[in-house]
Amino acid sequence: MTKSIEDYLKAVYELTLDGKAATTTEISKALNISPASVTEMLKKLSERKYLEYSPYHGTTLTKKGSKIAEKMARKHRLLERFLYDILKIDKIKVHEQACEMEHSLSDDAEESLCRFLKYPDSCPDDGKIIPPCDLKIDSCADCISLHNKGLEEVGKNKQNLVSINKLKDGQNGKISFIRGGHKVLQRLLDLGLTPGTKISVTRIAPLNGPIVVSVRSSKLAIGKGIASKVFVELEN
Repeated sequence: MTKSIEDYLKAVYELTLDGKAATTTEISKALNISPASVTEMLKKLSERKYLEYSPYHGTTLTKKGSKIAEKMARKHRLLERFLYDILKIDKIKVHEQACEMEHSLSDDAEESLCRFLKYPDSCPDDGKIIPPCDLKIDSCADCISLHNKGLEEVGKNKQNLVSINKLKDGQNGKISFIRGGHKVLQRLLDLGLTPGTKISVTRIAPLNGPIVVSVRSSKLAIGKGIASKVFVELEN
């Protein structure tokens, strides 16, 4: 797969995290490529089943495209953490450097890097969530898994896994796993947010306010920072 295709898929991934389709103009600005060239490439990627493209409804990733894009986003953000935390490169420089390195990072190296960095949950430059690493969740000392599910079972539902801070009003889910240090885990466990627990979003406060969720007939207000560490399996 070419660097160009990976860049397109990652750009669409980033632009559609809020659940909305990406416009050609948005993709053009993100990649600094002319709208005409973007349109041509989107048509080609649509033919190859990486995404769904409509001139009037925007662009979204297919499962095939999403899998690749999520992996590229994970590699990029892991590299940012490595450059910033280990090599002590200035925060304003890590994004550009990671962009150059992400395409040459093998899947095996990605897994090793994730393990070496102890499964980080966000990147340093803009705090974006790092998609869960392709490792057994229960192999991580700072993670807890649902019914001891390993990678194989989690991977089957990976397209439906999302952190609570990405949910919308009225969406329901079942907690699959939690990432974070022992203090974070203990706090969430004390609140009753344990793997296997069903939750429903009842209100999302504006201006980075808390997310209110319904849990076992009770309502809890969770800060978005903590909510970003709790991953749920979406339910219809």
